[in-house]
Amino acid sequence: MRLVPIRVLLVDDDPLVRAGLRFLLDSADDLTVVGEAGDGDEVVAAVRASQPDVVLMDLRMPRVSGVDATRLVRALPDPPHVVALTTWDVDDAVVRTLDAGASGFLLKTAAPAEILGAVRAVVNGDAVLSPRSTRQLLDHLGRSSDAAARRTAEEAVATLTDRERDVVVAVAEGLGNAEVGQRLYISEATVKTHLGAAQDKLGARNRVGVAVIAERAGLLRGR
Repeated sequence: MRLVPIRVLLVDDDPLVRAGLRFLLDSADDLTVVGEAGDGDEVVAAVRASQPDVVLMDLRMPRVSGVDATRLVRALPDPPHVVALTTWDVDDAVVRTLDAGASGFLLKTAAPAEILGAVRAVVNGDAVLSPRSTRQLLDHLGRSSDAAARRTAEEAVATLTDRERDVVVAVAEGLGNAEVGQRLYISEATVKTHLGAAQDKLGARNRVGVAVIAERAGLLRGR
């Protein structure tokens, strides 16, 4: 059980959005806002100064986008988790942010409980994608992935064992570790072992990255 609050950095060019998020997060006993940044070019310095566990990252900012800021943050030693915030449904900016290492994304219109749950989830190693968002993401990838991305994903997937592939498909469908174990009749610990090995082979930073590669490689077609 975590004994200290989860530390959160807010990144958004709208001070009203930051104020609303701060009020929401600070109302939870297990969360605390440790800093704010108003644009992507301020993020690295803010991360170094505040040492957050999670960064809530706006995607569209005037000087440096959330996509580029996410890439910079995730390149730091022992980087925090990043959750992208967007006013739009899935588009190329969301996909690029996930490729850059974000653990998921939320709409700014998400319910307060969903935002609080997302911050807690990424710290526990889970992805932040609702079933609706997962389907949108995979549908978007199915329409937009280019031939080179598909070929790279297919080559990576070819290195998986049969059991690793089964785990990857289940994770890409949005199942949690316990649910994957129930489907495949294996323990949750074994799921974690197979998923860790698969992430290494695929070069995926997190469960969302696994889902992206699985879709690009065609593992979810017809499901």
